[in-house]
Amino acid sequence: MTITESAQQISQNQIAPPKQYGVYLLNDDYTTMEFVVQILMDVFRQPEERAISVMLEIHHHGKGLCGVYTRDMAQTKQHQVMILAADAGFPLLCTVEELS
Repeated sequence: MTITESAQQISQNQIAPPKQYGVYLLNDDYTTMEFVVQILMDVFRQPEERAISVMLEIHHHGKGLCGVYTRDMAQTKQHQVMILAADAGFPLLCTVEELS
């Protein structure tokens, strides 16, 4: 491999976009709809109308996508949700899944 080929390979590797991760909220029988909407607005910065739509998706389908981020940001959002839910006494679950 020549120096030029090596430089091109490194350049191509550096250009690849980071993997994306979806942050999901899961439905449960105890967390209030109002709390889920508030989480979506506060943590995920969704406008109220969008937050209500996602909350209804969670309620009807058991799971809803809250946002797509790089891994570190997705894990940070997950951690924020889990702390707020625990502080409010709700068993709300938040997952992070790699998107393909």
